Amino acid sequence: MILISDIMSEYITPLHETMSLPQAVDQLINSNMIGLPVIDAQKHLTGFLSEQDCIPYLLDDSYHCDSHALVKDMMQRAPLTVKPSNTVLELAQMMATNKPKIYPVVDNGKLVGVVKRGQVMAALNMQLKQCRVA
Repeated sequence: MILISDIMSEYITPLHETMSLPQAVDQLINSNMIGLPVIDAQKHLTGFLSEQDCIPYLLDDSYHCDSHALVKDMMQRAPLTVKPSNTVLELAQMMATNKPKIYPVVDNGKLVGVVKRGQVMAALNMQLKQCRVA
C-alpha cells in the first residue's frame, strides 16, 4: 500500500496571506505549479491559491494599473487536504470526484507538503505494472 508520504513533494515554498498579487504570481510562476498552499506564521494551512484564482484580479488590476489585492482576498479558504498517512488509493478516489489537481498535505494542522495528480497517476501506474509481473 503506497502512502501519500511516499510520493508527496515536501520542498515547496508556500504563499502567505499578506503577499501582494504580484508577489504571489511571481512565486507561482517560479514554482512551476498551478497553485500553492497558503500558510500563516506557524505553518498552519489557511487556504490555497491557484493560477485560475489570480486571473480575474490580474485582469482587473492590470487594466487599472493598480493592485491592492492580497493573497487572503483571492485564496480558497477551505481547500481539500490529505494526511501523510492517507493511501494513494484514497486520494485517487477523491480526485475522481473532486476537481483539485494539487492537494496540500497536512499533519497535525501544519503544512508538510503537496501531492499532485501526476504523482498519484505515477504511483498507481507503478502498482498496475507490478500486478502484471506477479
